[in-house]
Amino acid sequence: MTSPQQIQAIVFDFDGVILESAEVKTDAFVELYAAHGPSVVDQVRAHHLANLGISRFKKFAWIAEHVLRAPLSDAESAALGVRFSDLALAKVLAAPFVPGAEAALAAAATRGLPMFVASGTPVDELRMIVERRGLAGWFREVHGAPREKPEVLRDVMARHALAPEAVLFIGDGMSDYKAARAAGTLFLARDTPALHDEWVALGVRREPDLARLPEVIAAW
Repeated sequence: MTSPQQIQAIVFDFDGVILESAEVKTDAFVELYAAHGPSVVDQVRAHHLANLGISRFKKFAWIAEHVLRAPLSDAESAALGVRFSDLALAKVLAAPFVPGAEAALAAAATRGLPMFVASGTPVDELRMIVERRGLAGWFREVHGAPREKPEVLRDVMARHALAPEAVLFIGDGMSDYKAARAAGTLFLARDTPALHDEWVALGVRREPDLARLPEVIAAW
């Protein structure tokens, strides 16, 4: 049986885990490509939802190649990134917390558990959001794109002398689950309707929000 002391650090995805900002990002993707018509929008939405937590720039490249079937220059990708931020940033800064998130962060800090962020959001933008939302003091480190999550997890574990089985990664996307599997860490899914069936099929531990996180950690 696993000891309650086994979890020694927590790594959080950000959008949809700390802040209720996942749908903001979905809406921004849809708006970016709205001029291309409903068929393109449907494919964009589906790809985005299937790849939550992946860098927006990787999604732009995939959409250009597989949906629009047109080349995408670095300048065009950068311009899409600027417009995406214009569409989403203010809404992310105003987004409510996931239920239980603030209390869960406080409880983990009280227990002395170091906390980290690993997100697909560009790192400079992510750190600005974390700072402006008053969250910087909770986290030892905040990591975002272009670094990928498996790399971040391995790096955090190596530098902080953490065994994979002592690290809990909390995410709401399949990329989070895959990152945890690749790095060997524990994983808890934030259960939302978009991926509920997949989590059930995988037998993944899941919670609808962070309200019970202290109890989940204690009973792991």
